[in-house]
Amino acid sequence: MVKGILEEAGIRLLWFDSLGVKSSSFIVESSVGKIIVDPGAAAMQPSYPLPSSEKRKLRKKALTEISRELAESIAAVITHYHYDHHFLPSDKDAYSADAWLNKLIIAKNPNMYINESQWGRSRKFLSEIAKLCGSNLEEFIMEPQKKTFEDPVEKLKLALSRDFGNYSSRRRELLAKGREWFLKLTSKLWARKPWIKEFEIGKCVKIVWAENRTFKFGNVKIRTLNPWFHGLEYDRTGWVVPIIIETEGYKIFYTSDVMGPEIEDYAYFIAEERPDIVILDGPPVYLFPYMLNRINLERAVMNAIRIVEAKPKLIIYDHHLLRSRLWRKYVKQVFLKAESENIKLLTAAEYLGSKPLIDTLR
Repeated sequence: MVKGILEEAGIRLLWFDSLGVKSSSFIVESSVGKIIVDPGAAAMQPSYPLPSSEKRKLRKKALTEISRELAESIAAVITHYHYDHHFLPSDKDAYSADAWLNKLIIAKNPNMYINESQWGRSRKFLSEIAKLCGSNLEEFIMEPQKKTFEDPVEKLKLALSRDFGNYSSRRRELLAKGREWFLKLTSKLWARKPWIKEFEIGKCVKIVWAENRTFKFGNVKIRTLNPWFHGLEYDRTGWVVPIIIETEGYKIFYTSDVMGPEIEDYAYFIAEERPDIVILDGPPVYLFPYMLNRINLERAVMNAIRIVEAKPKLIIYDHHLLRSRLWRKYVKQVFLKAESENIKLLTAAEYLGSKPLIDTLR
């Protein structure tokens, strides 16, 4: 029986795009306390068919609830530094800045595999955390610990070997430009600018980096992966840290922001993990055809179908996908495949018993 499977697995959905805010936040219930994943919420983009005042109200409602849950949690996981995945202690819409205190914060490494924007945001966030504990981030600064960095595109064997037909020439151009951007990041930012250490301030807070580690919380194990692109190869929005959660009898794969996924290797990795539950962010169809072209939309659809073929018991298909009225049209093939395979494919709103908000708006 699929109804209740998240509860059986110890997962409780908080806020997602299908509920009317940019968010991808949920709770993991363990035998020793709650762990909150990606405690953040942002107002919908201007094209979302809702008055700005309503967008702000929804965002405040979401962030108040998320920050209250954070306050009651023993740990928080931040997969990257976009504000729909974490909020700042100084945010006035939050329940309390102190919600961040007295816990373990497992955050994406702010020193490498991060773009310029999130480099700055991570430091603002960590600086505010340190100040809450009566300290200063300058106490935890160190020299860069690496000078050379692996190019993660080189490991994407499936994506690199695919024949893109008439698009191949343009794709080679984009990959070459992307590599230039990557090398500039490595030489002028990651290898040159000061790094931040993991730190602990008394009993106030403990900050550790997430990548490629395993954390145990009673009957729950959380495994963090090495960074994946936030979308396409060399995506300028940076990198995210997907996580795998293992509870009693269940394996849950949370993609964070991989936009579909748009990269074939990521879809096959997820499928090979054989998760029981996938919390999957869909392609940003509200950006089609300007910032999401047809080729990459088709990649996202086919990659989601590959995940369906792995036969998880449930897929929560949400986040970026639910920002357009036409979202079902763009991913129709994914729903058809799920139906043919008898796989439950639902938005967070549908799992919680309501229609996605975008489907109710005129």
